[in-house]
Amino acid sequence: MKTKNYLTLIVVLFLLNACKKNPVSKEVKFTSTNYEKLSSYNSQGLPDVLLKDTIPQDLLNFIDTLLPDGKNLTISHPELFSSSAIGDITITSPSTVYITFVSQSGGLNNALAFYTYTTGQSPTKPEDIKTITYVFPNAGQLTPLHAGDKVNIGNFTAGTSIGFVLMQGAWTPSSGLLNNDVVHFLTNDALNPEVDPNLKKHAVLIPYTPENKVLIGFEDLNRATGGSDNDFNDVLFYVTVTH
Repeated sequence: MKTKNYLTLIVVLFLLNACKKNPVSKEVKFTSTNYEKLSSYNSQGLPDVLLKDTIPQDLLNFIDTLLPDGKNLTISHPELFSSSAIGDITITSPSTVYITFVSQSGGLNNALAFYTYTTGQSPTKPEDIKTITYVFPNAGQLTPLHAGDKVNIGNFTAGTSIGFVLMQGAWTPSSGLLNNDVVHFLTNDALNPEVDPNLKKHAVLIPYTPENKVLIGFEDLNRATGGSDNDFNDVLFYVTVTH
């Protein structure tokens, strides 16, 4: 009788375990990362060190056509997802790097930030990223930024790579403060929370050949747990590297 009960227990445990679904998303915590601000900013999150680029209307029209709200970019333009290239920037000679805000169409108060690492040593875990620096504290809904707002993020030596982070809902409008303890979506797919490698990309590279620019478009919702429309237009910017 005891043997029968024991076997029954084993069967029940096996069935319970079989019914458990594998997680589609795993939390990624940056508990050992330091957070800095590129510059001071006003109560709306507008940096005090803004420069300006002129964004031609043709580029804005291109974005509106390619990245309409709510349209799944993986379906409308699957070619943008066929490459394993990511949005990190590799510095090959001493350079000054600028980030230019183009547009946003998200429903969250997102912030945009960056981090650096030695080229060839791409981070594989959160602990590999020592510092994340906020560039645009308020780059999401109700942002004070306008197309062409630009900042100099610094001078970098050869052998440095730069990655970018969308900090989901990090800006708090009521207080004008930033919350570091939010979901991070990186240009480095490996550190995003989705388990399925086909869903880990949160930053797509969008070539704009008339001006020889490559835009980076972020998706600000988890692509595995529902809610994401995969339109990759929640924060859109480009990077300029000058030697």
